[in-house]
Amino acid sequence: MAAAAVLCSNPPDGLDDSKKLSAKRRSLLEPQIREKCAWGLAVVEPADIDRLNIFQATMWAMTLAVTRLVEALRCEPEAVLIDGNMSPWNRHPDWRWKDARPIVGGDGKEKCIGAASILAKEYRDRIMTDAALSHPHYGWESNKGYGSKQHIEALRIHGPSPLHRRSFAPVSQCDLFAESAA
Repeated sequence: MAAAAVLCSNPPDGLDDSKKLSAKRRSLLEPQIREKCAWGLAVVEPADIDRLNIFQATMWAMTLAVTRLVEALRCEPEAVLIDGNMSPWNRHPDWRWKDARPIVGGDGKEKCIGAASILAKEYRDRIMTDAALSHPHYGWESNKGYGSKQHIEALRIHGPSPLHRRSFAPVSQCDLFAESAA
């Protein structure tokens, strides 16, 4: 999951790293960001992550998110600010923005990156809450797919779902156990 955002002249108050905000605060900010800002969102499916690897999938998701933002803006940005320590420049063939500036902790330092992190987190949380309806064993409505104790225990008991990444360590370990038991 990746998102990109350009703030409008009157951005929502309280933009910050999504991990620093309460679920309630994020849920209030997300519609304001969607309404007041230009944005792009990208999802890379679990099978694609397994095929590419998590790093390449991240580079692809960032490329797609910025591409969709540019389509919404109908113009090219002067620079792209990125949360993290590297950019897709020379790492993904479709990345075309040479002035890409990685910023470690950027989602807490730059409001536009914070806005993007809120969009990505809220969208991903909705995906996981919806997935919990058809896969209730994993506790996704509360752990949102992260490796909580409940999630890991459910993997051990029930095995992986079709939505799990095979490259996620607890899943690959489950697959090894299944192969050795067969």
